[in-house]
Amino acid sequence: MVGVEDRRFQGSSRWHKEDAACPAAPRSFVSPAKKNKHSNASSPPIPPRKRGLFAVGSFSVVAKPIAPATDRSLRSSAAIRARSASGECASPPTVSPAWPTSLAAVRRGLFPPEDQHKVIVLATTKPAELGLPFSHWSLEDLALHILKEAHYRDMSRSTIQRLLNRNDLKPHRCTQWLHSDDPDFEAKALDIARLYLAAPRLYQQGELVLCTDEKTSIQALERKHPGRPMEPGRPERREFEYLRHGTRCLIASLLVPTGQIVGDVSARRGSRDFCRHVRATAAQFPEVRRFHWVMDNLNTHWNLSLCRCIAHLSGVKFEPKALRTGAQRRAFLTDAAHKHVIHYTPKHGSWLNQIEIWFGVLQKRVIRRGNFVSKADLTRRILAYIAYYNENLAHPYRWTYTGQPLAV
Repeated sequence: MVGVEDRRFQGSSRWHKEDAACPAAPRSFVSPAKKNKHSNASSPPIPPRKRGLFAVGSFSVVAKPIAPATDRSLRSSAAIRARSASGECASPPTVSPAWPTSLAAVRRGLFPPEDQHKVIVLATTKPAELGLPFSHWSLEDLALHILKEAHYRDMSRSTIQRLLNRNDLKPHRCTQWLHSDDPDFEAKALDIARLYLAAPRLYQQGELVLCTDEKTSIQALERKHPGRPMEPGRPERREFEYLRHGTRCLIASLLVPTGQIVGDVSARRGSRDFCRHVRATAAQFPEVRRFHWVMDNLNTHWNLSLCRCIAHLSGVKFEPKALRTGAQRRAFLTDAAHKHVIHYTPKHGSWLNQIEIWFGVLQKRVIRRGNFVSKADLTRRILAYIAYYNENLAHPYRWTYTGQPLAV
């Protein structure tokens, strides 16, 4: 009987080392489960073959390098052939070395810092300054311009995008900005911010802070055909065509310490309409000792009619001859000695008026998706929502702007 060699892996060696080359003819392998019946019974049993690190049919080699390793390519090395479980020659005559290669110097990137800086400069330059017809850069425009420039190397869109993201630049985006040339912007903004923060304390002392403004040109639109209700996986669909029934104007005041709304809907926003709203709002709070009105610089907020109204409500003498100019009227309306004091927002600073926040709520909740069959229907729906809001949703806004200059 031909004996079977029990070749095992020793210790933690990574390869199984053969001391002799493969013979010309493969040896036969006798499995312990198929023992020859003519074999000597006294022969010791062949222990079962244990699994090594490789499955049957795999091979292991020990590489003998011909030349030392380099950092560019791995040269082939001579190897001693090893046998598989079936006795066949399983290893190739040459293999690559298996040890770690030595570390080479890191090659410079494809685009040095100078070229990367040129991309940033180009992205922050207006295309019109370079004689280009478009308004802002896109990745394709940047890549094409870089390719045309002789001192650049061509860059892909992904490379340019990575450079822009690394510097947090987004030339494809733009947000609105409203410039204000009011020389007293900081002082007026600080006065209003302090007034908002002190509103709860002033309310307990009998003084009320209100934010007043108009929402004009609210359209009463009726959809020409009924819409489709929402379904699973599909939102509600609204008819595109509509019928116009006219417009209405909402004059509203927000009570800063409570968040409640006082509103009037009218056909226009004239001086009489605004003064009527001021008188009606003040009449609802007879116990208040002083009113602080926050308004923007609309002409109806500082004209002679409003001066007459404030003088009557404050119990002071009205002298039209002393209120001929806009500066005189503003000084009269902002007099802290009156019962009704107006605080004007800076020029182009109506975002400081809290009623603008609530106008956004009204637009989203009632007007944007509303269907109004007439101007009267629009008026009724607006007043109904004001009553619903005051009963269920009214709350003071948490004012976080402290009056400090905004970063440009």
